[in-house]
Amino acid sequence: MGDQKRHKILMVSDFFYPNFGGVENHIYYLSQCLLKLSHKECGGSDSCLWKSFWSEIYDGWLESLLHTMEAISHAEHLTHILWDPSNYEDDSHSKITLVHGHQAFSTLCHEALMHARTMGYKVVFTDHSLYGFADVGSIHMNKVLQFTLADVSQAICVSHTSKENTVLRLGLPPEKVFVIPNAVDTAMFRPAPEKLSQDEIVIVVISRLVYRKGADLLVEVIPEVCHLFPNVRFIVGGDGPKRVRLEEMREKNSLQDRVEMLGAVPHARVQSVLISSHIFLNSSLTEAFCIAILEAASCGLLTVSTCVGGVPEVLPDDMIVLAEPDPSDMVRAITKAISILPKIDPQVMHLRVNEKLYSCHDVAKRTEIVYDRALGCPNQNLIDRLSRRKVPSMW
Repeated sequence: MGDQKRHKILMVSDFFYPNFGGVENHIYYLSQCLLKLSHKECGGSDSCLWKSFWSEIYDGWLESLLHTMEAISHAEHLTHILWDPSNYEDDSHSKITLVHGHQAFSTLCHEALMHARTMGYKVVFTDHSLYGFADVGSIHMNKVLQFTLADVSQAICVSHTSKENTVLRLGLPPEKVFVIPNAVDTAMFRPAPEKLSQDEIVIVVISRLVYRKGADLLVEVIPEVCHLFPNVRFIVGGDGPKRVRLEEMREKNSLQDRVEMLGAVPHARVQSVLISSHIFLNSSLTEAFCIAILEAASCGLLTVSTCVGGVPEVLPDDMIVLAEPDPSDMVRAITKAISILPKIDPQVMHLRVNEKLYSCHDVAKRTEIVYDRALGCPNQNLIDRLSRRKVPSMW
């Protein structure tokens, strides 16, 4: 380890703090753990976040650069960073060695990977989402990704389901795609000191209230559960276009005293909302991983979730109850969760997530291995790169 090369990774995505979400949290936690590895072990990684107000914790040159890169309608000029003279200094501490892009929906990520490869940088891409093969949006995105990732050095997916989806859609060699799950900072998500009383059972939903997150399912599930269990109360945190439907459902069924609408919940408040609840409900129609489930489990909550995408890979069977994305089956799963709730020990669940299942430091070390492999990939000339982009599905 003492002779291992230190890296400087440029993290690139449109999804950064101060916005909150699974991708934003993953980038922040991963970068922090890479920094800790760098300081604690001789030969870790030195990671930097771009377009983030957390810049004061990074190098001074980056801080001054970030303040000049304010977004105008979320559009920035990537080449300002890649062409910055300080990145070509001989000092290994200040030279960018690798570009790591996140999320297929990020136009900034696509631009970064293409320009970085042209400039000779090795690039790594992490796919955080699942896509189909038949609808217009998926066909368009798949073509864009095929072009962008034609000569990517290495790729990372957050679940085995996501890897299979990515390899099939983009024609990437399976040996270039690694599965590294998201991780949760368990120090931020601790259960309540004392186990909650179960005289009243609280089911919490924290999600963007959009179609993809299954908000329409909640409209049908919540009234039915409230009818079956008079001692059940719901807390709904999040905002989005489907919030109106939930509020209409609450008014129509006279559930104002049993369904609490919190609106958008700052990430700093998520833990306090979770520890006031017993069951976490996830109704997503598609998920590559779902880090919200991890945060809930770390707080000691039993999870009820739709069985979609990579969700079955996230938690063991005794920590989650799965259901088909159908209202009646979700009601069945919630009924089962309520029946096994007395057996759940929040402190034990927290320890399992922290010690045995997901660790930020373990994810950082595994990602570091991918970085090393990426740097070992041979350089390609322009003709080879253009030929791959001409027929992106052929290797």
